[in-house]
Formats: sequence, C-alpha cells, structure tokens
Amino acid sequence: MAFIKVLYGMEDLFDRWWPGPMWLRPATGGLLLGGLLIALPEMYGVGYPVLEAGIKGHYHGGFLMLLLAGKLLAVSLTIAIGGSGGVFAPSLFMGAMLGTAYGDLAHLLFPAAAGPAGAYGLIGMGAVFAGAARAPITAVLIIFELTGDYRIVLPLMAAIVLAAGMSNLLSADTIYTLKLRRRGIDIMHSRAANIMTVLRVRDAMRPVPHPLHQEMPLAEIIDRFQGEDVDALPVVDHDGTYRGTVTTAQLEAGARDDAIAATAGDLAILTPTIRVDQTLDDALRLLVVNERSGLPVIEGAAVSGWLTHRDLLRAYSEHVHADRS
Repeated sequence: MAFIKVLYGMEDLFDRWWPGPMWLRPATGGLLLGGLLIALPEMYGVGYPVLEAGIKGHYHGGFLMLLLAGKLLAVSLTIAIGGSGGVFAPSLFMGAMLGTAYGDLAHLLFPAAAGPAGAYGLIGMGAVFAGAARAPITAVLIIFELTGDYRIVLPLMAAIVLAAGMSNLLSADTIYTLKLRRRGIDIMHSRAANIMTVLRVRDAMRPVPHPLHQEMPLAEIIDRFQGEDVDALPVVDHDGTYRGTVTTAQLEAGARDDAIAATAGDLAILTPTIRVDQTLDDALRLLVVNERSGLPVIEGAAVSGWLTHRDLLRAYSEHVHADRS
C-alpha cells in the first residue's frame, strides 16, 4: 500500500508543482535520479543482482531497509518524470529487502525458532507483489518457479493470501487498476467510472474570493457584496484561519434587523468545508445536503479556493468534452 501511495503521490506532486516546460521535466528528474544513484549505486538497473545478494545474507538490518526506501523513491521518481518503468521487478525487490530484514530481526529475537533470513525474503517477494497487484495465484507460481522448493509453499501461500486480503480491505484498486480509474475507466465494472469520483476538488475550484476580515462592519460587507457577483464570502481571522461564511441571506437579515454594529464574525455561519483532494462526488453531496451556494476549500487551516454548483458542472463538462475530442 505504501508503494501505491508513494508512486502515485510522486506523480501528482510533479503534475501539480512542476513550474517549467514539459520537455524539461525528464531532464530535471533525471538529475535527481542520477544523484540518488550516486548516493546509492545499488539502485542502478533492474536490481536482480542486489536482490540476490540481499537474500543470500550479504546485507543486513538497516541497509536492507535503506535499499527498500531507495528502490521505492527511484521507481516513483522515474515514472513521475515521464520515464518508462514497471512495477513487477521493483515489488519483488522491495519484498525481498523487507522480508530479509524481517528474517534478520526474527533471528535476533528468536534464534532457535527462526528460519534462514533469505527464506523470509523469498516470501516477502511474493507478499509485496500480491499486495500491490492483488494477483495471489500469480505470486505463488512465480516465487515457486524461482525457488523450486516445496518447503516454502505453505508459508508463501499464507503470506500471499494475507497480503492480498489486507490490500483488498484497504483499497478498492490495485497498483494497475488505479491508473485506469484515474483516467475514468473502471475495469471492475466493465464500464466508465463515475466522472465525479475521478475528478478532485482541485480540478473544479475557483480562486477564493477576497475574504472578509472577522471585524469588518456591516456597511463595508454590504459594499463588498454590491461590488462582487457572489452569494457568499468566507470570513477569516488575523492569522487567515477560516472562521465561517457570510451569505446574502445573513446579510439581508442583518440589514433588516438594523444591526449596524454587527461584524463579519457576528454574521458568519460555520459552513462545512471540503479539502482539495476530495472527490467532486463528495463535494456535490455536501452542497446538496447543506443547500449552500458555495463551499470553502481548505488546505491546512487556510481557505485556498471556493467551489459552487456551477464550478462542478463546468469541470464535469470540460472532462467529458476532453474525452470526446
């Protein structure tokens, strides 16, 4: 699961924050990857010789975990910069390092009961691949073909079933199907995925309207609403932390009651917020249930955007027309 999260997280990070032209992205990423290879040359290539050396006991403890982290970072960085790379060999590599490190720890704690550390490494190879790809039968056959040892089959099958089962509980997607779902394809149901579950709030939100300070008086609030074509405005405190929303309904009620001394903080109501990484399906549900004209989008404690029904429809329409073209 960590492999899946880091792999796609790195890709999202580059997509979101890359400031330069796309043709420069592989070169910049290549420099970062080259720096990693200089620091940890064992990461060069597919990694089978290093994998074999780890299982044979040439590396121990902390260095095995360092190799695991290095492979995870190298693979994620390679794919994030637009390079070509698979996930099968890296999952075997990481499983071998994790399993062998576990075997070393077992020997340290239970020297009389633990088996060879390399055996744990072989089982780890199958377990990590099965957890990432959710292909338990394939994992069993591959590891058995590599070893040809019947004695490892039962513990191998137990670890693989546990890994695949836990992966299924923690995520609806595998490392392969998640890529398709993010493009709007749900192969599990043999149909296109709901676009609203694919798009994120960041894909639809608009820049946040200039917020009202919580101490702004009623007269100035009315002037703001007159000058802007909005039905609601967020309210923030001295630190920029979100404190609620003033809507036209609250503003009309304040004017009707002649609440001259009222401030934005007095009029604000605590509207539900939504995070930038939530789906538009989540956002639509909040908009409908709370019958709001808009939702503040939160990143950390600050308001980073604004989302309305119109923004949802615009993002949906743009996605549909982009697919058709």
